[in-house]
Amino acid sequence: MSIAELLVGVLLADDVHRLGRQQFVDQVKDAVPIISYDSTVAASHAELLLAVRQMGRPRGAHDLIIAATARATQREVVSGDASAFEDLPGLTIRRHRS
Repeated sequence: MSIAELLVGVLLADDVHRLGRQQFVDQVKDAVPIISYDSTVAASHAELLLAVRQMGRPRGAHDLIIAATARATQREVVSGDASAFEDLPGLTIRRHRS
């Protein structure tokens, strides 16, 4: 999911910024492991779906998959827009922008 979202940024970029964004995505792909959506992640995803329904604060489908993957594998979510991940149980968030 994260790579897909980063690639949208490449596709939306103008000619001046496209190459730099693509290079950034390539660096992320080299540095960060791609984690499969397996039964452990699916169970975490189900728990997060229940939590947001009980809170009455729905989240985007992609954001919940990212959160579930991080939660199931004891990783942090790094985001420039942490609002999608706030209040999710068992999740650690690191902001990469102020």
